[in-house]
Amino acid sequence: MIELFEMPPGGPYLLSHSAGLLPSAARNEFEAHFFTPWAAKPGESWPLWLSAIDDFRTALASLLGGRMEDYCPEPNVSAALFALLSGLTLEKGRNAIVMSAHAFPSLGFVAQQAERLGFRFEILEGDPADIAIWEAALKTDVAVVLAMHVHSNTSIVSPVTEIAALARARGIFSIIDIAQSAGILPINVTAWQADALIGSCLKWLCGGPGAGFLWCPHDLKPLNVGWFSHEAPFEFDIRNFRYAPNARRFWGGTPSVAPYVLATTGIRTISDISVEAILKHNHALIARIDPSDRSGKGGTLCHKPADMEKTMAALTAAGCRFDRRGDTLRLSFHIYNTEQDADIVAGCLL
Repeated sequence: MIELFEMPPGGPYLLSHSAGLLPSAARNEFEAHFFTPWAAKPGESWPLWLSAIDDFRTALASLLGGRMEDYCPEPNVSAALFALLSGLTLEKGRNAIVMSAHAFPSLGFVAQQAERLGFRFEILEGDPADIAIWEAALKTDVAVVLAMHVHSNTSIVSPVTEIAALARARGIFSIIDIAQSAGILPINVTAWQADALIGSCLKWLCGGPGAGFLWCPHDLKPLNVGWFSHEAPFEFDIRNFRYAPNARRFWGGTPSVAPYVLATTGIRTISDISVEAILKHNHALIARIDPSDRSGKGGTLCHKPADMEKTMAALTAAGCRFDRRGDTLRLSFHIYNTEQDADIVAGCLL
């Protein structure tokens, strides 16, 4: 599978939790669907570009489930979260946004600023894999629960189906962040029955930066609109705004195109290989280092070395690309990693 990706020189690349490697096909696909419409059909590029973005939405639906119409491009997960929150109508006495203390901080920053819209931010302490903690936190004053499918610093998986079921039974809007799981863990939006998903193509989907997305089948009315949120974007009547009848209502103004053209190749490449095959390969490589059970974990091996400095020095000397969060090293094995990569890492860990 290595030949399918742009492999950097040097030792093992272990940063797929941060930025997955682009597929080799991405250069030609980008040329065909971004540059060629611009150069070959000046003044007629937009219909072709918008068709390419529909291809992006279709690729997401094929991989993650649900209808293409319920997916909307977003620049990142933070923007996607704010778009969703801005479209909710708060009920009296119910305004809390609950998320784990282990959630990605950027989302907490969005939730804090959403207090200006009438929300109240609550941080859930404890193990995010423990459904009992979520059940106790989802009280009658909660409007929104946000759960990370996989937590970036620990690789812990939240019980998202159960969280969504609890929220649904209690009238709470549920949002699942799949930025660290899309492309490495199986996902089916229909089976989860959450109210919305937010994600990114940068990591395990190997789609490059700038291609975030949201999935929402609900008739929300977001605040951050623009002409591409309009039912008829090319109507050009400043006095008459009507929300688009699907998730395009979250799109906003003139859209970015290039990131989504690039990301589509990544999504399709991952789909062709299959998430199940990638996860099986990931588990096999991690088992060469740590044979413990991987259930309840994402694709990243989070290792706490006895001697951080010596371990980092050994990994660096071996040419490994990795990162550190506090007392934890993050090491991610994708389909383009090999048994030799895993053995190199095993020889460096202390």
